[in-house]
Amino acid sequence: MTERFSWIPLYLFLAILIFYTFKWRGLLLVPFITAIIFIADKLSVYLFKDVFMRLRPCHNPAIANLIHTIGGACGGQYGFVSSHAANTFAFAFLVGLIFKKHYPKLIYYMFFWATMVSYSRIYVGVHYPGDVVCGAMLGVTVSWMVWKILKFLNQYFNLKLTI
Repeated sequence: MTERFSWIPLYLFLAILIFYTFKWRGLLLVPFITAIIFIADKLSVYLFKDVFMRLRPCHNPAIANLIHTIGGACGGQYGFVSSHAANTFAFAFLVGLIFKKHYPKLIYYMFFWATMVSYSRIYVGVHYPGDVVCGAMLGVTVSWMVWKILKFLNQYFNLKLTI
Protein backbone atom coordinates (compact mmCIF):
# COMPACT_ATOMS: atom_id res chain seq x y z
CA MET A 1 0.00 0.00 0.00
CA THR A 2 2.90 2.37 0.48
CA GLU A 3 4.60 1.82 -2.87
CA ARG A 4 3.90 4.45 -5.51
CA PHE A 5 3.59 1.99 -8.36
CA SER A 6 0.97 -0.11 -6.58
CA TRP A 7 -1.51 2.72 -7.20
CA ILE A 8 -1.17 2.67 -11.00
CA PRO A 9 -4.01 0.15 -11.59
CA LEU A 10 -6.40 2.30 -9.54
CA TYR A 11 -5.40 5.48 -11.35
CA LEU A 12 -5.70 3.77 -14.71
CA PHE A 13 -9.15 2.41 -13.81
CA LEU A 14 -10.31 5.86 -12.69
CA ALA A 15 -8.94 7.52 -15.82
CA ILE A 16 -10.91 5.05 -17.96
CA LEU A 17 -13.99 5.62 -15.80
CA ILE A 18 -13.68 9.40 -16.22
CA PHE A 19 -13.48 9.14 -20.00
CA TYR A 20 -16.21 6.49 -20.16
CA THR A 21 -18.56 8.63 -18.04
CA PHE A 22 -17.77 12.15 -19.26
CA LYS A 23 -16.30 11.49 -22.72
CA TRP A 24 -13.98 14.27 -23.91
CA ARG A 25 -15.25 16.60 -21.17
CA GLY A 26 -13.47 14.34 -18.70
CA LEU A 27 -10.27 16.09 -19.72
CA LEU A 28 -11.60 19.17 -17.88
CA LEU A 29 -11.41 17.22 -14.62
CA VAL A 30 -7.72 16.35 -14.90
CA PRO A 31 -6.40 19.79 -13.82
CA PHE A 32 -8.67 19.75 -10.76
CA ILE A 33 -7.58 16.27 -9.72
CA THR A 34 -3.96 17.25 -10.26
CA ALA A 35 -4.47 20.49 -8.32
CA ILE A 36 -5.88 18.81 -5.21
CA ILE A 37 -2.95 16.43 -4.98
CA PHE A 38 -0.45 19.24 -5.52
CA ILE A 39 -2.17 21.60 -3.04
CA ALA A 40 -2.66 18.93 -0.36
CA ASP A 41 0.96 17.82 -0.70
CA LYS A 42 2.44 21.31 -0.53
CA LEU A 43 0.22 22.42 2.37
CA SER A 44 1.11 19.29 4.34
CA VAL A 45 4.78 20.17 4.03
CA TYR A 46 4.94 23.96 4.16
CA LEU A 47 2.09 24.67 6.59
CA PHE A 48 2.54 21.67 8.87
CA LYS A 49 5.78 19.67 8.65
CA ASP A 50 8.00 22.73 8.33
CA VAL A 51 6.06 24.57 11.07
CA PHE A 52 5.50 21.91 13.73
CA MET A 53 8.73 19.96 13.05
CA ARG A 54 7.52 16.88 14.94
CA LEU A 55 9.88 13.98 14.43
CA ARG A 56 8.59 10.85 12.76
CA PRO A 57 8.44 7.80 15.05
CA CYS A 58 11.38 6.27 13.19
CA HIS A 59 13.44 9.45 13.76
CA ASN A 60 12.41 9.94 17.38
CA PRO A 61 15.44 8.88 19.51
CA ALA A 62 13.18 7.82 22.40
CA ILE A 63 11.42 5.13 20.36
CA ALA A 64 13.43 4.70 17.13
CA ASN A 65 14.90 1.39 18.33
CA LEU A 66 11.34 0.00 18.66
CA ILE A 67 10.33 0.92 15.11
CA HIS A 68 10.82 -1.58 12.30
CA THR A 69 10.58 0.16 8.96
CA ILE A 70 10.54 -1.55 5.57
CA GLY A 71 14.05 -1.65 4.19
CA GLY A 72 15.13 1.02 6.68
CA ALA A 73 13.20 3.70 4.78
CA CYS A 74 11.90 6.37 7.11
CA GLY A 75 11.27 9.40 4.93
CA GLY A 76 11.99 12.98 5.86
CA GLN A 77 12.74 14.01 9.40
CA TYR A 78 9.29 15.41 10.19
CA GLY A 79 5.95 13.68 9.90
CA PHE A 80 3.10 15.93 11.03
CA VAL A 81 0.89 15.84 8.96
CA SER A 82 1.04 12.79 6.73
CA SER A 83 1.35 13.82 3.09
CA HIS A 84 0.23 10.35 2.02
CA ALA A 85 -2.97 10.74 4.03
CA ALA A 86 -3.56 14.28 2.76
CA ASN A 87 -3.01 13.30 -0.87
CA THR A 88 -5.01 10.07 -0.83
CA PHE A 89 -7.96 11.50 1.06
CA ALA A 90 -8.02 14.60 -1.15
CA PHE A 91 -8.00 12.36 -4.22
CA ALA A 92 -10.57 9.93 -2.79
CA PHE A 93 -12.99 12.64 -1.74
CA LEU A 94 -12.85 14.56 -5.02
CA VAL A 95 -13.25 11.39 -7.10
CA GLY A 96 -16.15 10.34 -4.90
CA LEU A 97 -17.82 13.73 -5.34
CA ILE A 98 -17.23 13.78 -9.10
CA PHE A 99 -18.87 10.38 -9.51
CA LYS A 100 -21.58 10.62 -6.83
CA LYS A 101 -24.39 10.96 -9.39
CA HIS A 102 -23.07 8.13 -11.57
CA TYR A 103 -21.58 5.67 -9.08
CA PRO A 104 -22.80 6.66 -5.59
CA LYS A 105 -20.98 3.83 -3.78
CA LEU A 106 -17.60 4.66 -5.30
CA ILE A 107 -16.79 7.15 -2.55
CA TYR A 108 -16.89 4.33 0.03
CA TYR A 109 -14.37 2.29 -1.95
CA MET A 110 -12.19 5.35 -2.39
CA PHE A 111 -12.27 6.12 1.35
CA PHE A 112 -11.46 2.48 2.11
CA TRP A 113 -8.44 2.72 -0.20
CA ALA A 114 -7.33 6.03 1.34
CA THR A 115 -7.72 4.57 4.84
CA MET A 116 -5.61 1.52 3.95
CA VAL A 117 -2.86 3.66 2.42
CA SER A 118 -2.91 5.96 5.45
CA TYR A 119 -2.92 3.11 7.96
CA SER A 120 0.03 1.55 6.17
CA ARG A 121 2.05 4.67 7.05
CA ILE A 122 1.44 3.97 10.75
CA TYR A 123 2.11 0.27 10.29
CA VAL A 124 5.53 0.84 8.71
CA GLY A 125 6.50 3.21 11.54
CA VAL A 126 6.79 6.49 9.68
CA HIS A 127 3.74 8.26 11.15
CA TYR A 128 1.81 8.52 14.38
CA PRO A 129 -1.97 8.02 14.19
CA GLY A 130 -2.52 11.76 14.70
CA ASP A 131 -0.34 12.53 11.68
CA VAL A 132 -2.63 10.41 9.55
CA VAL A 133 -5.91 11.70 10.97
CA CYS A 134 -4.86 15.33 10.55
CA GLY A 135 -3.51 14.61 7.07
CA ALA A 136 -6.84 13.05 6.11
CA MET A 137 -8.72 16.09 7.43
CA LEU A 138 -6.42 18.39 5.47
CA GLY A 139 -6.96 16.36 2.30
CA VAL A 140 -10.74 16.35 2.63
CA THR A 141 -10.75 20.11 3.30
CA VAL A 142 -8.61 20.87 0.25
CA SER A 143 -10.73 18.57 -1.88
CA TRP A 144 -13.97 20.18 -0.69
CA MET A 145 -12.67 23.66 -1.57
CA VAL A 146 -11.57 22.57 -5.04
CA TRP A 147 -14.91 20.78 -5.48
CA LYS A 148 -16.77 24.03 -4.77
CA ILE A 149 -14.65 25.82 -7.38
CA LEU A 150 -15.27 23.03 -9.90
CA LYS A 151 -19.04 23.15 -9.27
CA PHE A 152 -19.06 26.94 -9.71
CA LEU A 153 -17.08 26.77 -12.97
CA ASN A 154 -19.25 23.95 -14.26
CA GLN A 155 -22.37 26.02 -13.69
CA TYR A 156 -20.97 29.43 -14.66
CA PHE A 157 -19.34 28.29 -17.91
CA ASN A 158 -21.96 25.63 -18.64
CA LEU A 159 -19.36 22.87 -18.99
CA LYS A 160 -22.14 20.27 -19.01
CA LEU A 161 -20.35 17.97 -16.59
CA THR A 162 -23.00 15.94 -14.78
CA ILE A 163 -21.40 16.29 -11.37
